[in-house]
Amino acid sequence: MNAETNPFNRSFDHLEALADAIGEVLQAPVTIEDANHRLLAYSKHDLQTDPARIATIIGRRVPESVIGSLWKDGVIPKLMETDEPVRVKSIHDVGLGDRVAVSIRKDRQVLGYIWALEVHRPLDREALKQLKLAAAAAKIKLLRLQTQRRKEDEERRDLFWELLTGHHQTAAQTKAKARTLGIVLPDTFCVVIIHFVSEMNEKLQQIVHYMITTTQRVRPVLSVISGNQLIVLVTDANSLKLAASAADFAASFCQQIQDRTGCLPPAKGIGAVYEDITSVEQSYKEALTVLQIQALFPAETGAIVHYHELGYYRYLPYFLEQKKLHKYENPSLKRLRAYDREHQSNLLETLETFLVCGGNAKEAADALHVHTNTLSYRLKRIAEIGEIDLANVDQRMTLFLDMKTDKWSDGEPL
Repeated sequence: MNAETNPFNRSFDHLEALADAIGEVLQAPVTIEDANHRLLAYSKHDLQTDPARIATIIGRRVPESVIGSLWKDGVIPKLMETDEPVRVKSIHDVGLGDRVAVSIRKDRQVLGYIWALEVHRPLDREALKQLKLAAAAAKIKLLRLQTQRRKEDEERRDLFWELLTGHHQTAAQTKAKARTLGIVLPDTFCVVIIHFVSEMNEKLQQIVHYMITTTQRVRPVLSVISGNQLIVLVTDANSLKLAASAADFAASFCQQIQDRTGCLPPAKGIGAVYEDITSVEQSYKEALTVLQIQALFPAETGAIVHYHELGYYRYLPYFLEQKKLHKYENPSLKRLRAYDREHQSNLLETLETFLVCGGNAKEAADALHVHTNTLSYRLKRIAEIGEIDLANVDQRMTLFLDMKTDKWSDGEPL
């Protein structure tokens, strides 16, 4: 095909020149984005446009509200499936006017998108053919850009793993290294982990990467996928709202991934907010602890996402460590466990329910579906066999914590 039938069959020094050429041929404002909706180029001589395009140019990326609306209307999924131009009807709520979009592809892989506004008139069949030719012309430039970004992404992942595992230098040296990679490490941050039920396949990884790149609820400074976990270092312009923003991001991310993939609900854990960049490892460990405790005590902690919300549960790892170090087993619980095995009784379950109910006999009896007299008899036997003073608050608390750590010790790690 020659230049007469293909106006883009020539050399363009940069994507901006290609965007201008597309805009001139189509007589329409044009933007070129990468696969994660970051603005790469736009035609410069457009007198008419719409709020969505203006916001994209100013922010150098498509606003998250626009991306969300395009997903809901099925536009993005359709663009991911076809290399044919797709007409997009106005979405007034997000300032989006009529336009046509086409994906820039290499085989089945989407490299980016070209968007052309229909401000003067709808694009006709010939214009749609030209738009498809423009996508082919953009492919080689986006492939080069992708190769460069893959190397940058690998360097960013390596830096993040250094921070997560504590294999870093001083805060000043770490920040200097980050700057050489074009990364500005935040003054305040926390680590968010999204834990999927099973290991992510390639398609799910692509969707997760797409979503983490397009989110604007928080600023994801660094991210990495490890097995069935997405680990993200996040920050917020308002450090006082970072904890709340991180929780909002995690909830929204999990809901969107369910809506778009139909996967089972992921778990989420968030470490504490820190200011020293060398504390990334600590925030990461705290987020992991949240997930571990959620898995072992779902009824009690299933709704908790922040480490600081765990209360005494966050001390259980240290209690368990000490018990393992000294090979300690609570003698009262040991006697009750042996009695239950020998007599096929459930005194341990009764004791746990009584403790969970704060020593309230009526509430515990209701939870166990037994008469209060039956519970009183069981508690008397528990006190005798276990040599326990159930009126002693310290003893009750010790028993409660030992039962929790025993359950952790018997549980499967994440």
